[in-house]
Amino acid sequence: MTPGKYDLNLYRGDTNIFRVVLWTDDLLTVAYSLTGCVVSAEIREKSGGTHIVFLDVRIILPNTVEVTMKPSMYAGCPTKGVWDLQITVTATGEVLTPLAGFVTVTPDVTGSTQL
Repeated sequence: MTPGKYDLNLYRGDTNIFRVVLWTDDLLTVAYSLTGCVVSAEIREKSGGTHIVFLDVRIILPNTVEVTMKPSMYAGCPTKGVWDLQITVTATGEVLTPLAGFVTVTPDVTGSTQL
C-alpha cells in the first residue's frame, strides 16, 4: 500500500482531532475492517528521528481511526517534521500505512512559553 498524503498543520497548544475512514474499494462502498487491528501514529523530526510524539489513536469500528494531538504532546514536538499512521493486523502481522505526510507546527501566542 502506498500511503495517501495528508499533511498536518498544527497550532502549538491546541487540541487537534481528525478521523480517517478506511475503505477497500475506490468507490468507498466496502469498509476496511479494523477488527483485530492495532493502530499507531507518530510525529518525528525526520524518518528514523529520535524526537518522537506518540499521537493518541482510537479505533471506531468498523473502519474509522480517530487521531488526537493533545496540548501536552507539544512539549517534545518538532516545529517541522513527518508523521504516519500504521495499522497492524494482529492475526497475520501484516503492517499497512494508509497515510503519511509532513508536519508543520505554528507557535502559539496565548499561554505560550519560551522555547
